[in-house]
Amino acid sequence: MSSNAPKTVLCIAPHPDDETLGCGATLLRHVQGGDTVHWLIMTGISQAQGFSAQRVESRRREIEQVAAAYGFAQVHLAGFPTTRLDEVAKGDLVGAVARVVGSVQPHTLYIPYRNDVHSDHGAVFDAAVSCTKSFRYPSVKQVYCYETLSETEFGLRPDDPGFRPNLFCDVTATLDKKLEIMRMFDGEMGQFPFPRSAECIRAQAMLRGSQAGVMAAEAFMILKEIR
Repeated sequence: MSSNAPKTVLCIAPHPDDETLGCGATLLRHVQGGDTVHWLIMTGISQAQGFSAQRVESRRREIEQVAAAYGFAQVHLAGFPTTRLDEVAKGDLVGAVARVVGSVQPHTLYIPYRNDVHSDHGAVFDAAVSCTKSFRYPSVKQVYCYETLSETEFGLRPDDPGFRPNLFCDVTATLDKKLEIMRMFDGEMGQFPFPRSAECIRAQAMLRGSQAGVMAAEAFMILKEIR
């Protein structure tokens, strides 16, 4: 995914683990290729939402551990309440994304698919695309939509044509590391046939790989590409 000139990449995740499920192996390729990768997490958990102090602290440690495993340049925490983004004013969500995009000046954005079954994902997509106008955010040359196991495949709106990828990244060399990082998220992985299982993640990569003629791939929808 990287050309000879290093780029700045921003991955926007509704929740910690969406970036890993959707494009973790591709982000590893970016880092290995010399790109500077930033991680924006739109939601957080708190005791006010009913989470224990221990869980809030363990989530903080998970994020630090995952960021270090990837080699991310910086983690940006918007801190909106998880599973409640549909109750947050869109202007506030756009403002949070805009501040990071304006500060980081990314060349490439990775964002969730608009019609995922989880309402947080749709809200993040809408906020993110608002920050891709060339006359306001000229640094943004590429915008790619990623698919998230357990969310994208269950988006069953009758007016949605479904996730239809037109870009594939060969992740044969980084898939195992993606799985290793995914296991750092406590309680997010399950036993097959649970969608967020090692078997399903690997199967999806193999399916996308078969479409691209490689052993394993991650797939994206190109929303914008300026060359």
